[in-house]
Amino acid sequence: MAGLSRRFTSAGYQLPKYMLPLHGRSVFAHAVGSFAAQFGNTHFLFIARDVAGTKMFLRQECAALGIAHATVVILDRETAGQAETVELGLNDTGAADGEPATIFNIDTFRHQFRFPDAPWFAQTDGYLEVFRGSGANWSYVVPAVGTREPLVTRATEKIPISDLCCSGLYHFARSEDFRSALAKERSQPSLTELYVAPLYNHLIASGKHIHYHIVPLEAITFCGVPAEYEAALVKGHAVDSNSVPS
Repeated sequence: MAGLSRRFTSAGYQLPKYMLPLHGRSVFAHAVGSFAAQFGNTHFLFIARDVAGTKMFLRQECAALGIAHATVVILDRETAGQAETVELGLNDTGAADGEPATIFNIDTFRHQFRFPDAPWFAQTDGYLEVFRGSGANWSYVVPAVGTREPLVTRATEKIPISDLCCSGLYHFARSEDFRSALAKERSQPSLTELYVAPLYNHLIASGKHIHYHIVPLEAITFCGVPAEYEAALVKGHAVDSNSVPS
């Protein structure tokens, strides 16, 4: 949540996009409501900049949603990209190397999310959730050919190399793998920003098994730009399918 929401500011919005109202709740509540099934047993980490009273807003929203374990990390500067933002949050909370880490965008709604129940998930080193689509604004994966499991051979950011676009959900089975891959990306940068998707290439090169998990596009609502937010305002049914505890 450490972005600057420049497109919303340029469009005249006064609040950060995650604070905007949407059918009786905030955009934040819809996005985080994606993970209602995990509210009782998963540690949630929110990383943000303290604008417009964000710290208090987050604490109030987490309490209202019923999240049992939530930590808020407030950054005092811009970062070099989403991967560095996550790194700062993990380091601030003292996340152990062996702990899994799942990363998600605050401006996307993933209706009724569940982790994959396929046998490969218990053994994976990480996975990207994907849908079939196109465009230059997604991260992408290239699937392995001739394998029983949905393995990834390459991941890119904003370079269409297949029709498998990432929903914005990235999972690492161990935080140490995220950290080590980020260190390698810093020493051999593939882009000017530190994105998460390219980190998987370093893990694949070291022999790690990275998977992809396909979900239907209907399971996702995007709310990252003003046009998507305004469309969600009109199409209320598209954002009301999350199961959020009262």
